[in-house]
Amino acid sequence: MTSILSIENFGQIRKGSITFADLTVLVGPQASGKSIALQLLKLAIDAGQVQDEMGRYGLDWSAKLNDFLDVYFGEGMHAIWRDGESNIQWEGTALDLPQIAKRKRKSKKESLFFIPAQRVLTLRDGWPRPFTDYSPGDPFAVREFSENLRVLVEREISAENLFPQVRRLKKQFRDLLERDVFSKYALKIDKFRSQKRLVLGTGREGENLPYMVWSAGQREFVPLLLGFYWLMPPTKVSRRSQIEWVVVEELEMGLHPRAISVVLLLVFELVVRGYRVCLSTHSSQVLDAMWTLKQLRENGGTPKALLDVFGASKTGPMLDLASKILAKRQAVYYFNKENGIIDDISDLDPGAEEEGKGGWGGLSEFSGRASAAVARAVANTTKEPGK
Repeated sequence: MTSILSIENFGQIRKGSITFADLTVLVGPQASGKSIALQLLKLAIDAGQVQDEMGRYGLDWSAKLNDFLDVYFGEGMHAIWRDGESNIQWEGTALDLPQIAKRKRKSKKESLFFIPAQRVLTLRDGWPRPFTDYSPGDPFAVREFSENLRVLVEREISAENLFPQVRRLKKQFRDLLERDVFSKYALKIDKFRSQKRLVLGTGREGENLPYMVWSAGQREFVPLLLGFYWLMPPTKVSRRSQIEWVVVEELEMGLHPRAISVVLLLVFELVVRGYRVCLSTHSSQVLDAMWTLKQLRENGGTPKALLDVFGASKTGPMLDLASKILAKRQAVYYFNKENGIIDDISDLDPGAEEEGKGGWGGLSEFSGRASAAVARAVANTTKEPGK
């Protein structure tokens, strides 16, 4: 069955449909509805599991829609629903939020793993916060992600070093992360006054760096790395049991372009392992990568050419990854803040005249204007050679 999420008059979104591919990317300005759409996707797939988790931690919405929306999307978000106007369809069936709020759905294990944009909030003093450590008005996606990280580091990882982790990541990924993110430091579990914490260590005694002196990029990246660890079990099984979908919001936050390239390769790894991955982004580099994939796929590009773009080694495992990602389907959608419409811009045609398509959802607007200004200046100079 084709997986389509259709949304009308919900939050900032007036109308639009998203047909999900193996890798789907959402672009658009802040507050254009991307996060709302991704949280709706989570609810459409995992409504029973969401209700179970909220109930297990003592959240009570008393069968009231407004309370349910505030508990799930975050405090004050009940206004995104418009009685008599809002309409949400998932795979051709209505996603009836008032009924979800009133009646508990049949529970099942989690099928969609959500890595939120606010992931830096999941570490307090360098250790993942439990679900109950948050305010009742904090979004469910942040609280659940944080709880999953806590379970991971407290129950599933017994080694002192969290990075490098030989059993979790291929050597090629470890080498790239060491070069572009960790700079020879190891991510370790340490104790300070009997409290466990994550630190960056050089291996020399007394030189561990606590969380608050990490770079902004390292603080943003570590929760993302732990999320990837959650999805890449250290077994012969390529995926975590039951998980079929992965959402990663704003993977680029705080990262240098080289580090963004490594994260994109890790995203490709998730897709190749069989997850259906959805990204939201404000990074033109992510759209550049999608354009490159499309062009290489349609023009006989080779896996080696793709690895050249990412500055990755041409080892057997990486060539296999590049070959497989070139065979996957991709889609890109633009959330137009001005009219509330979701547009399919999967063609990624820089010459398109339609708003949002030529400018890749606004991500290439600045470079386009800069190039035009320079071209005009050069043209004026050549017209007056005597000056």
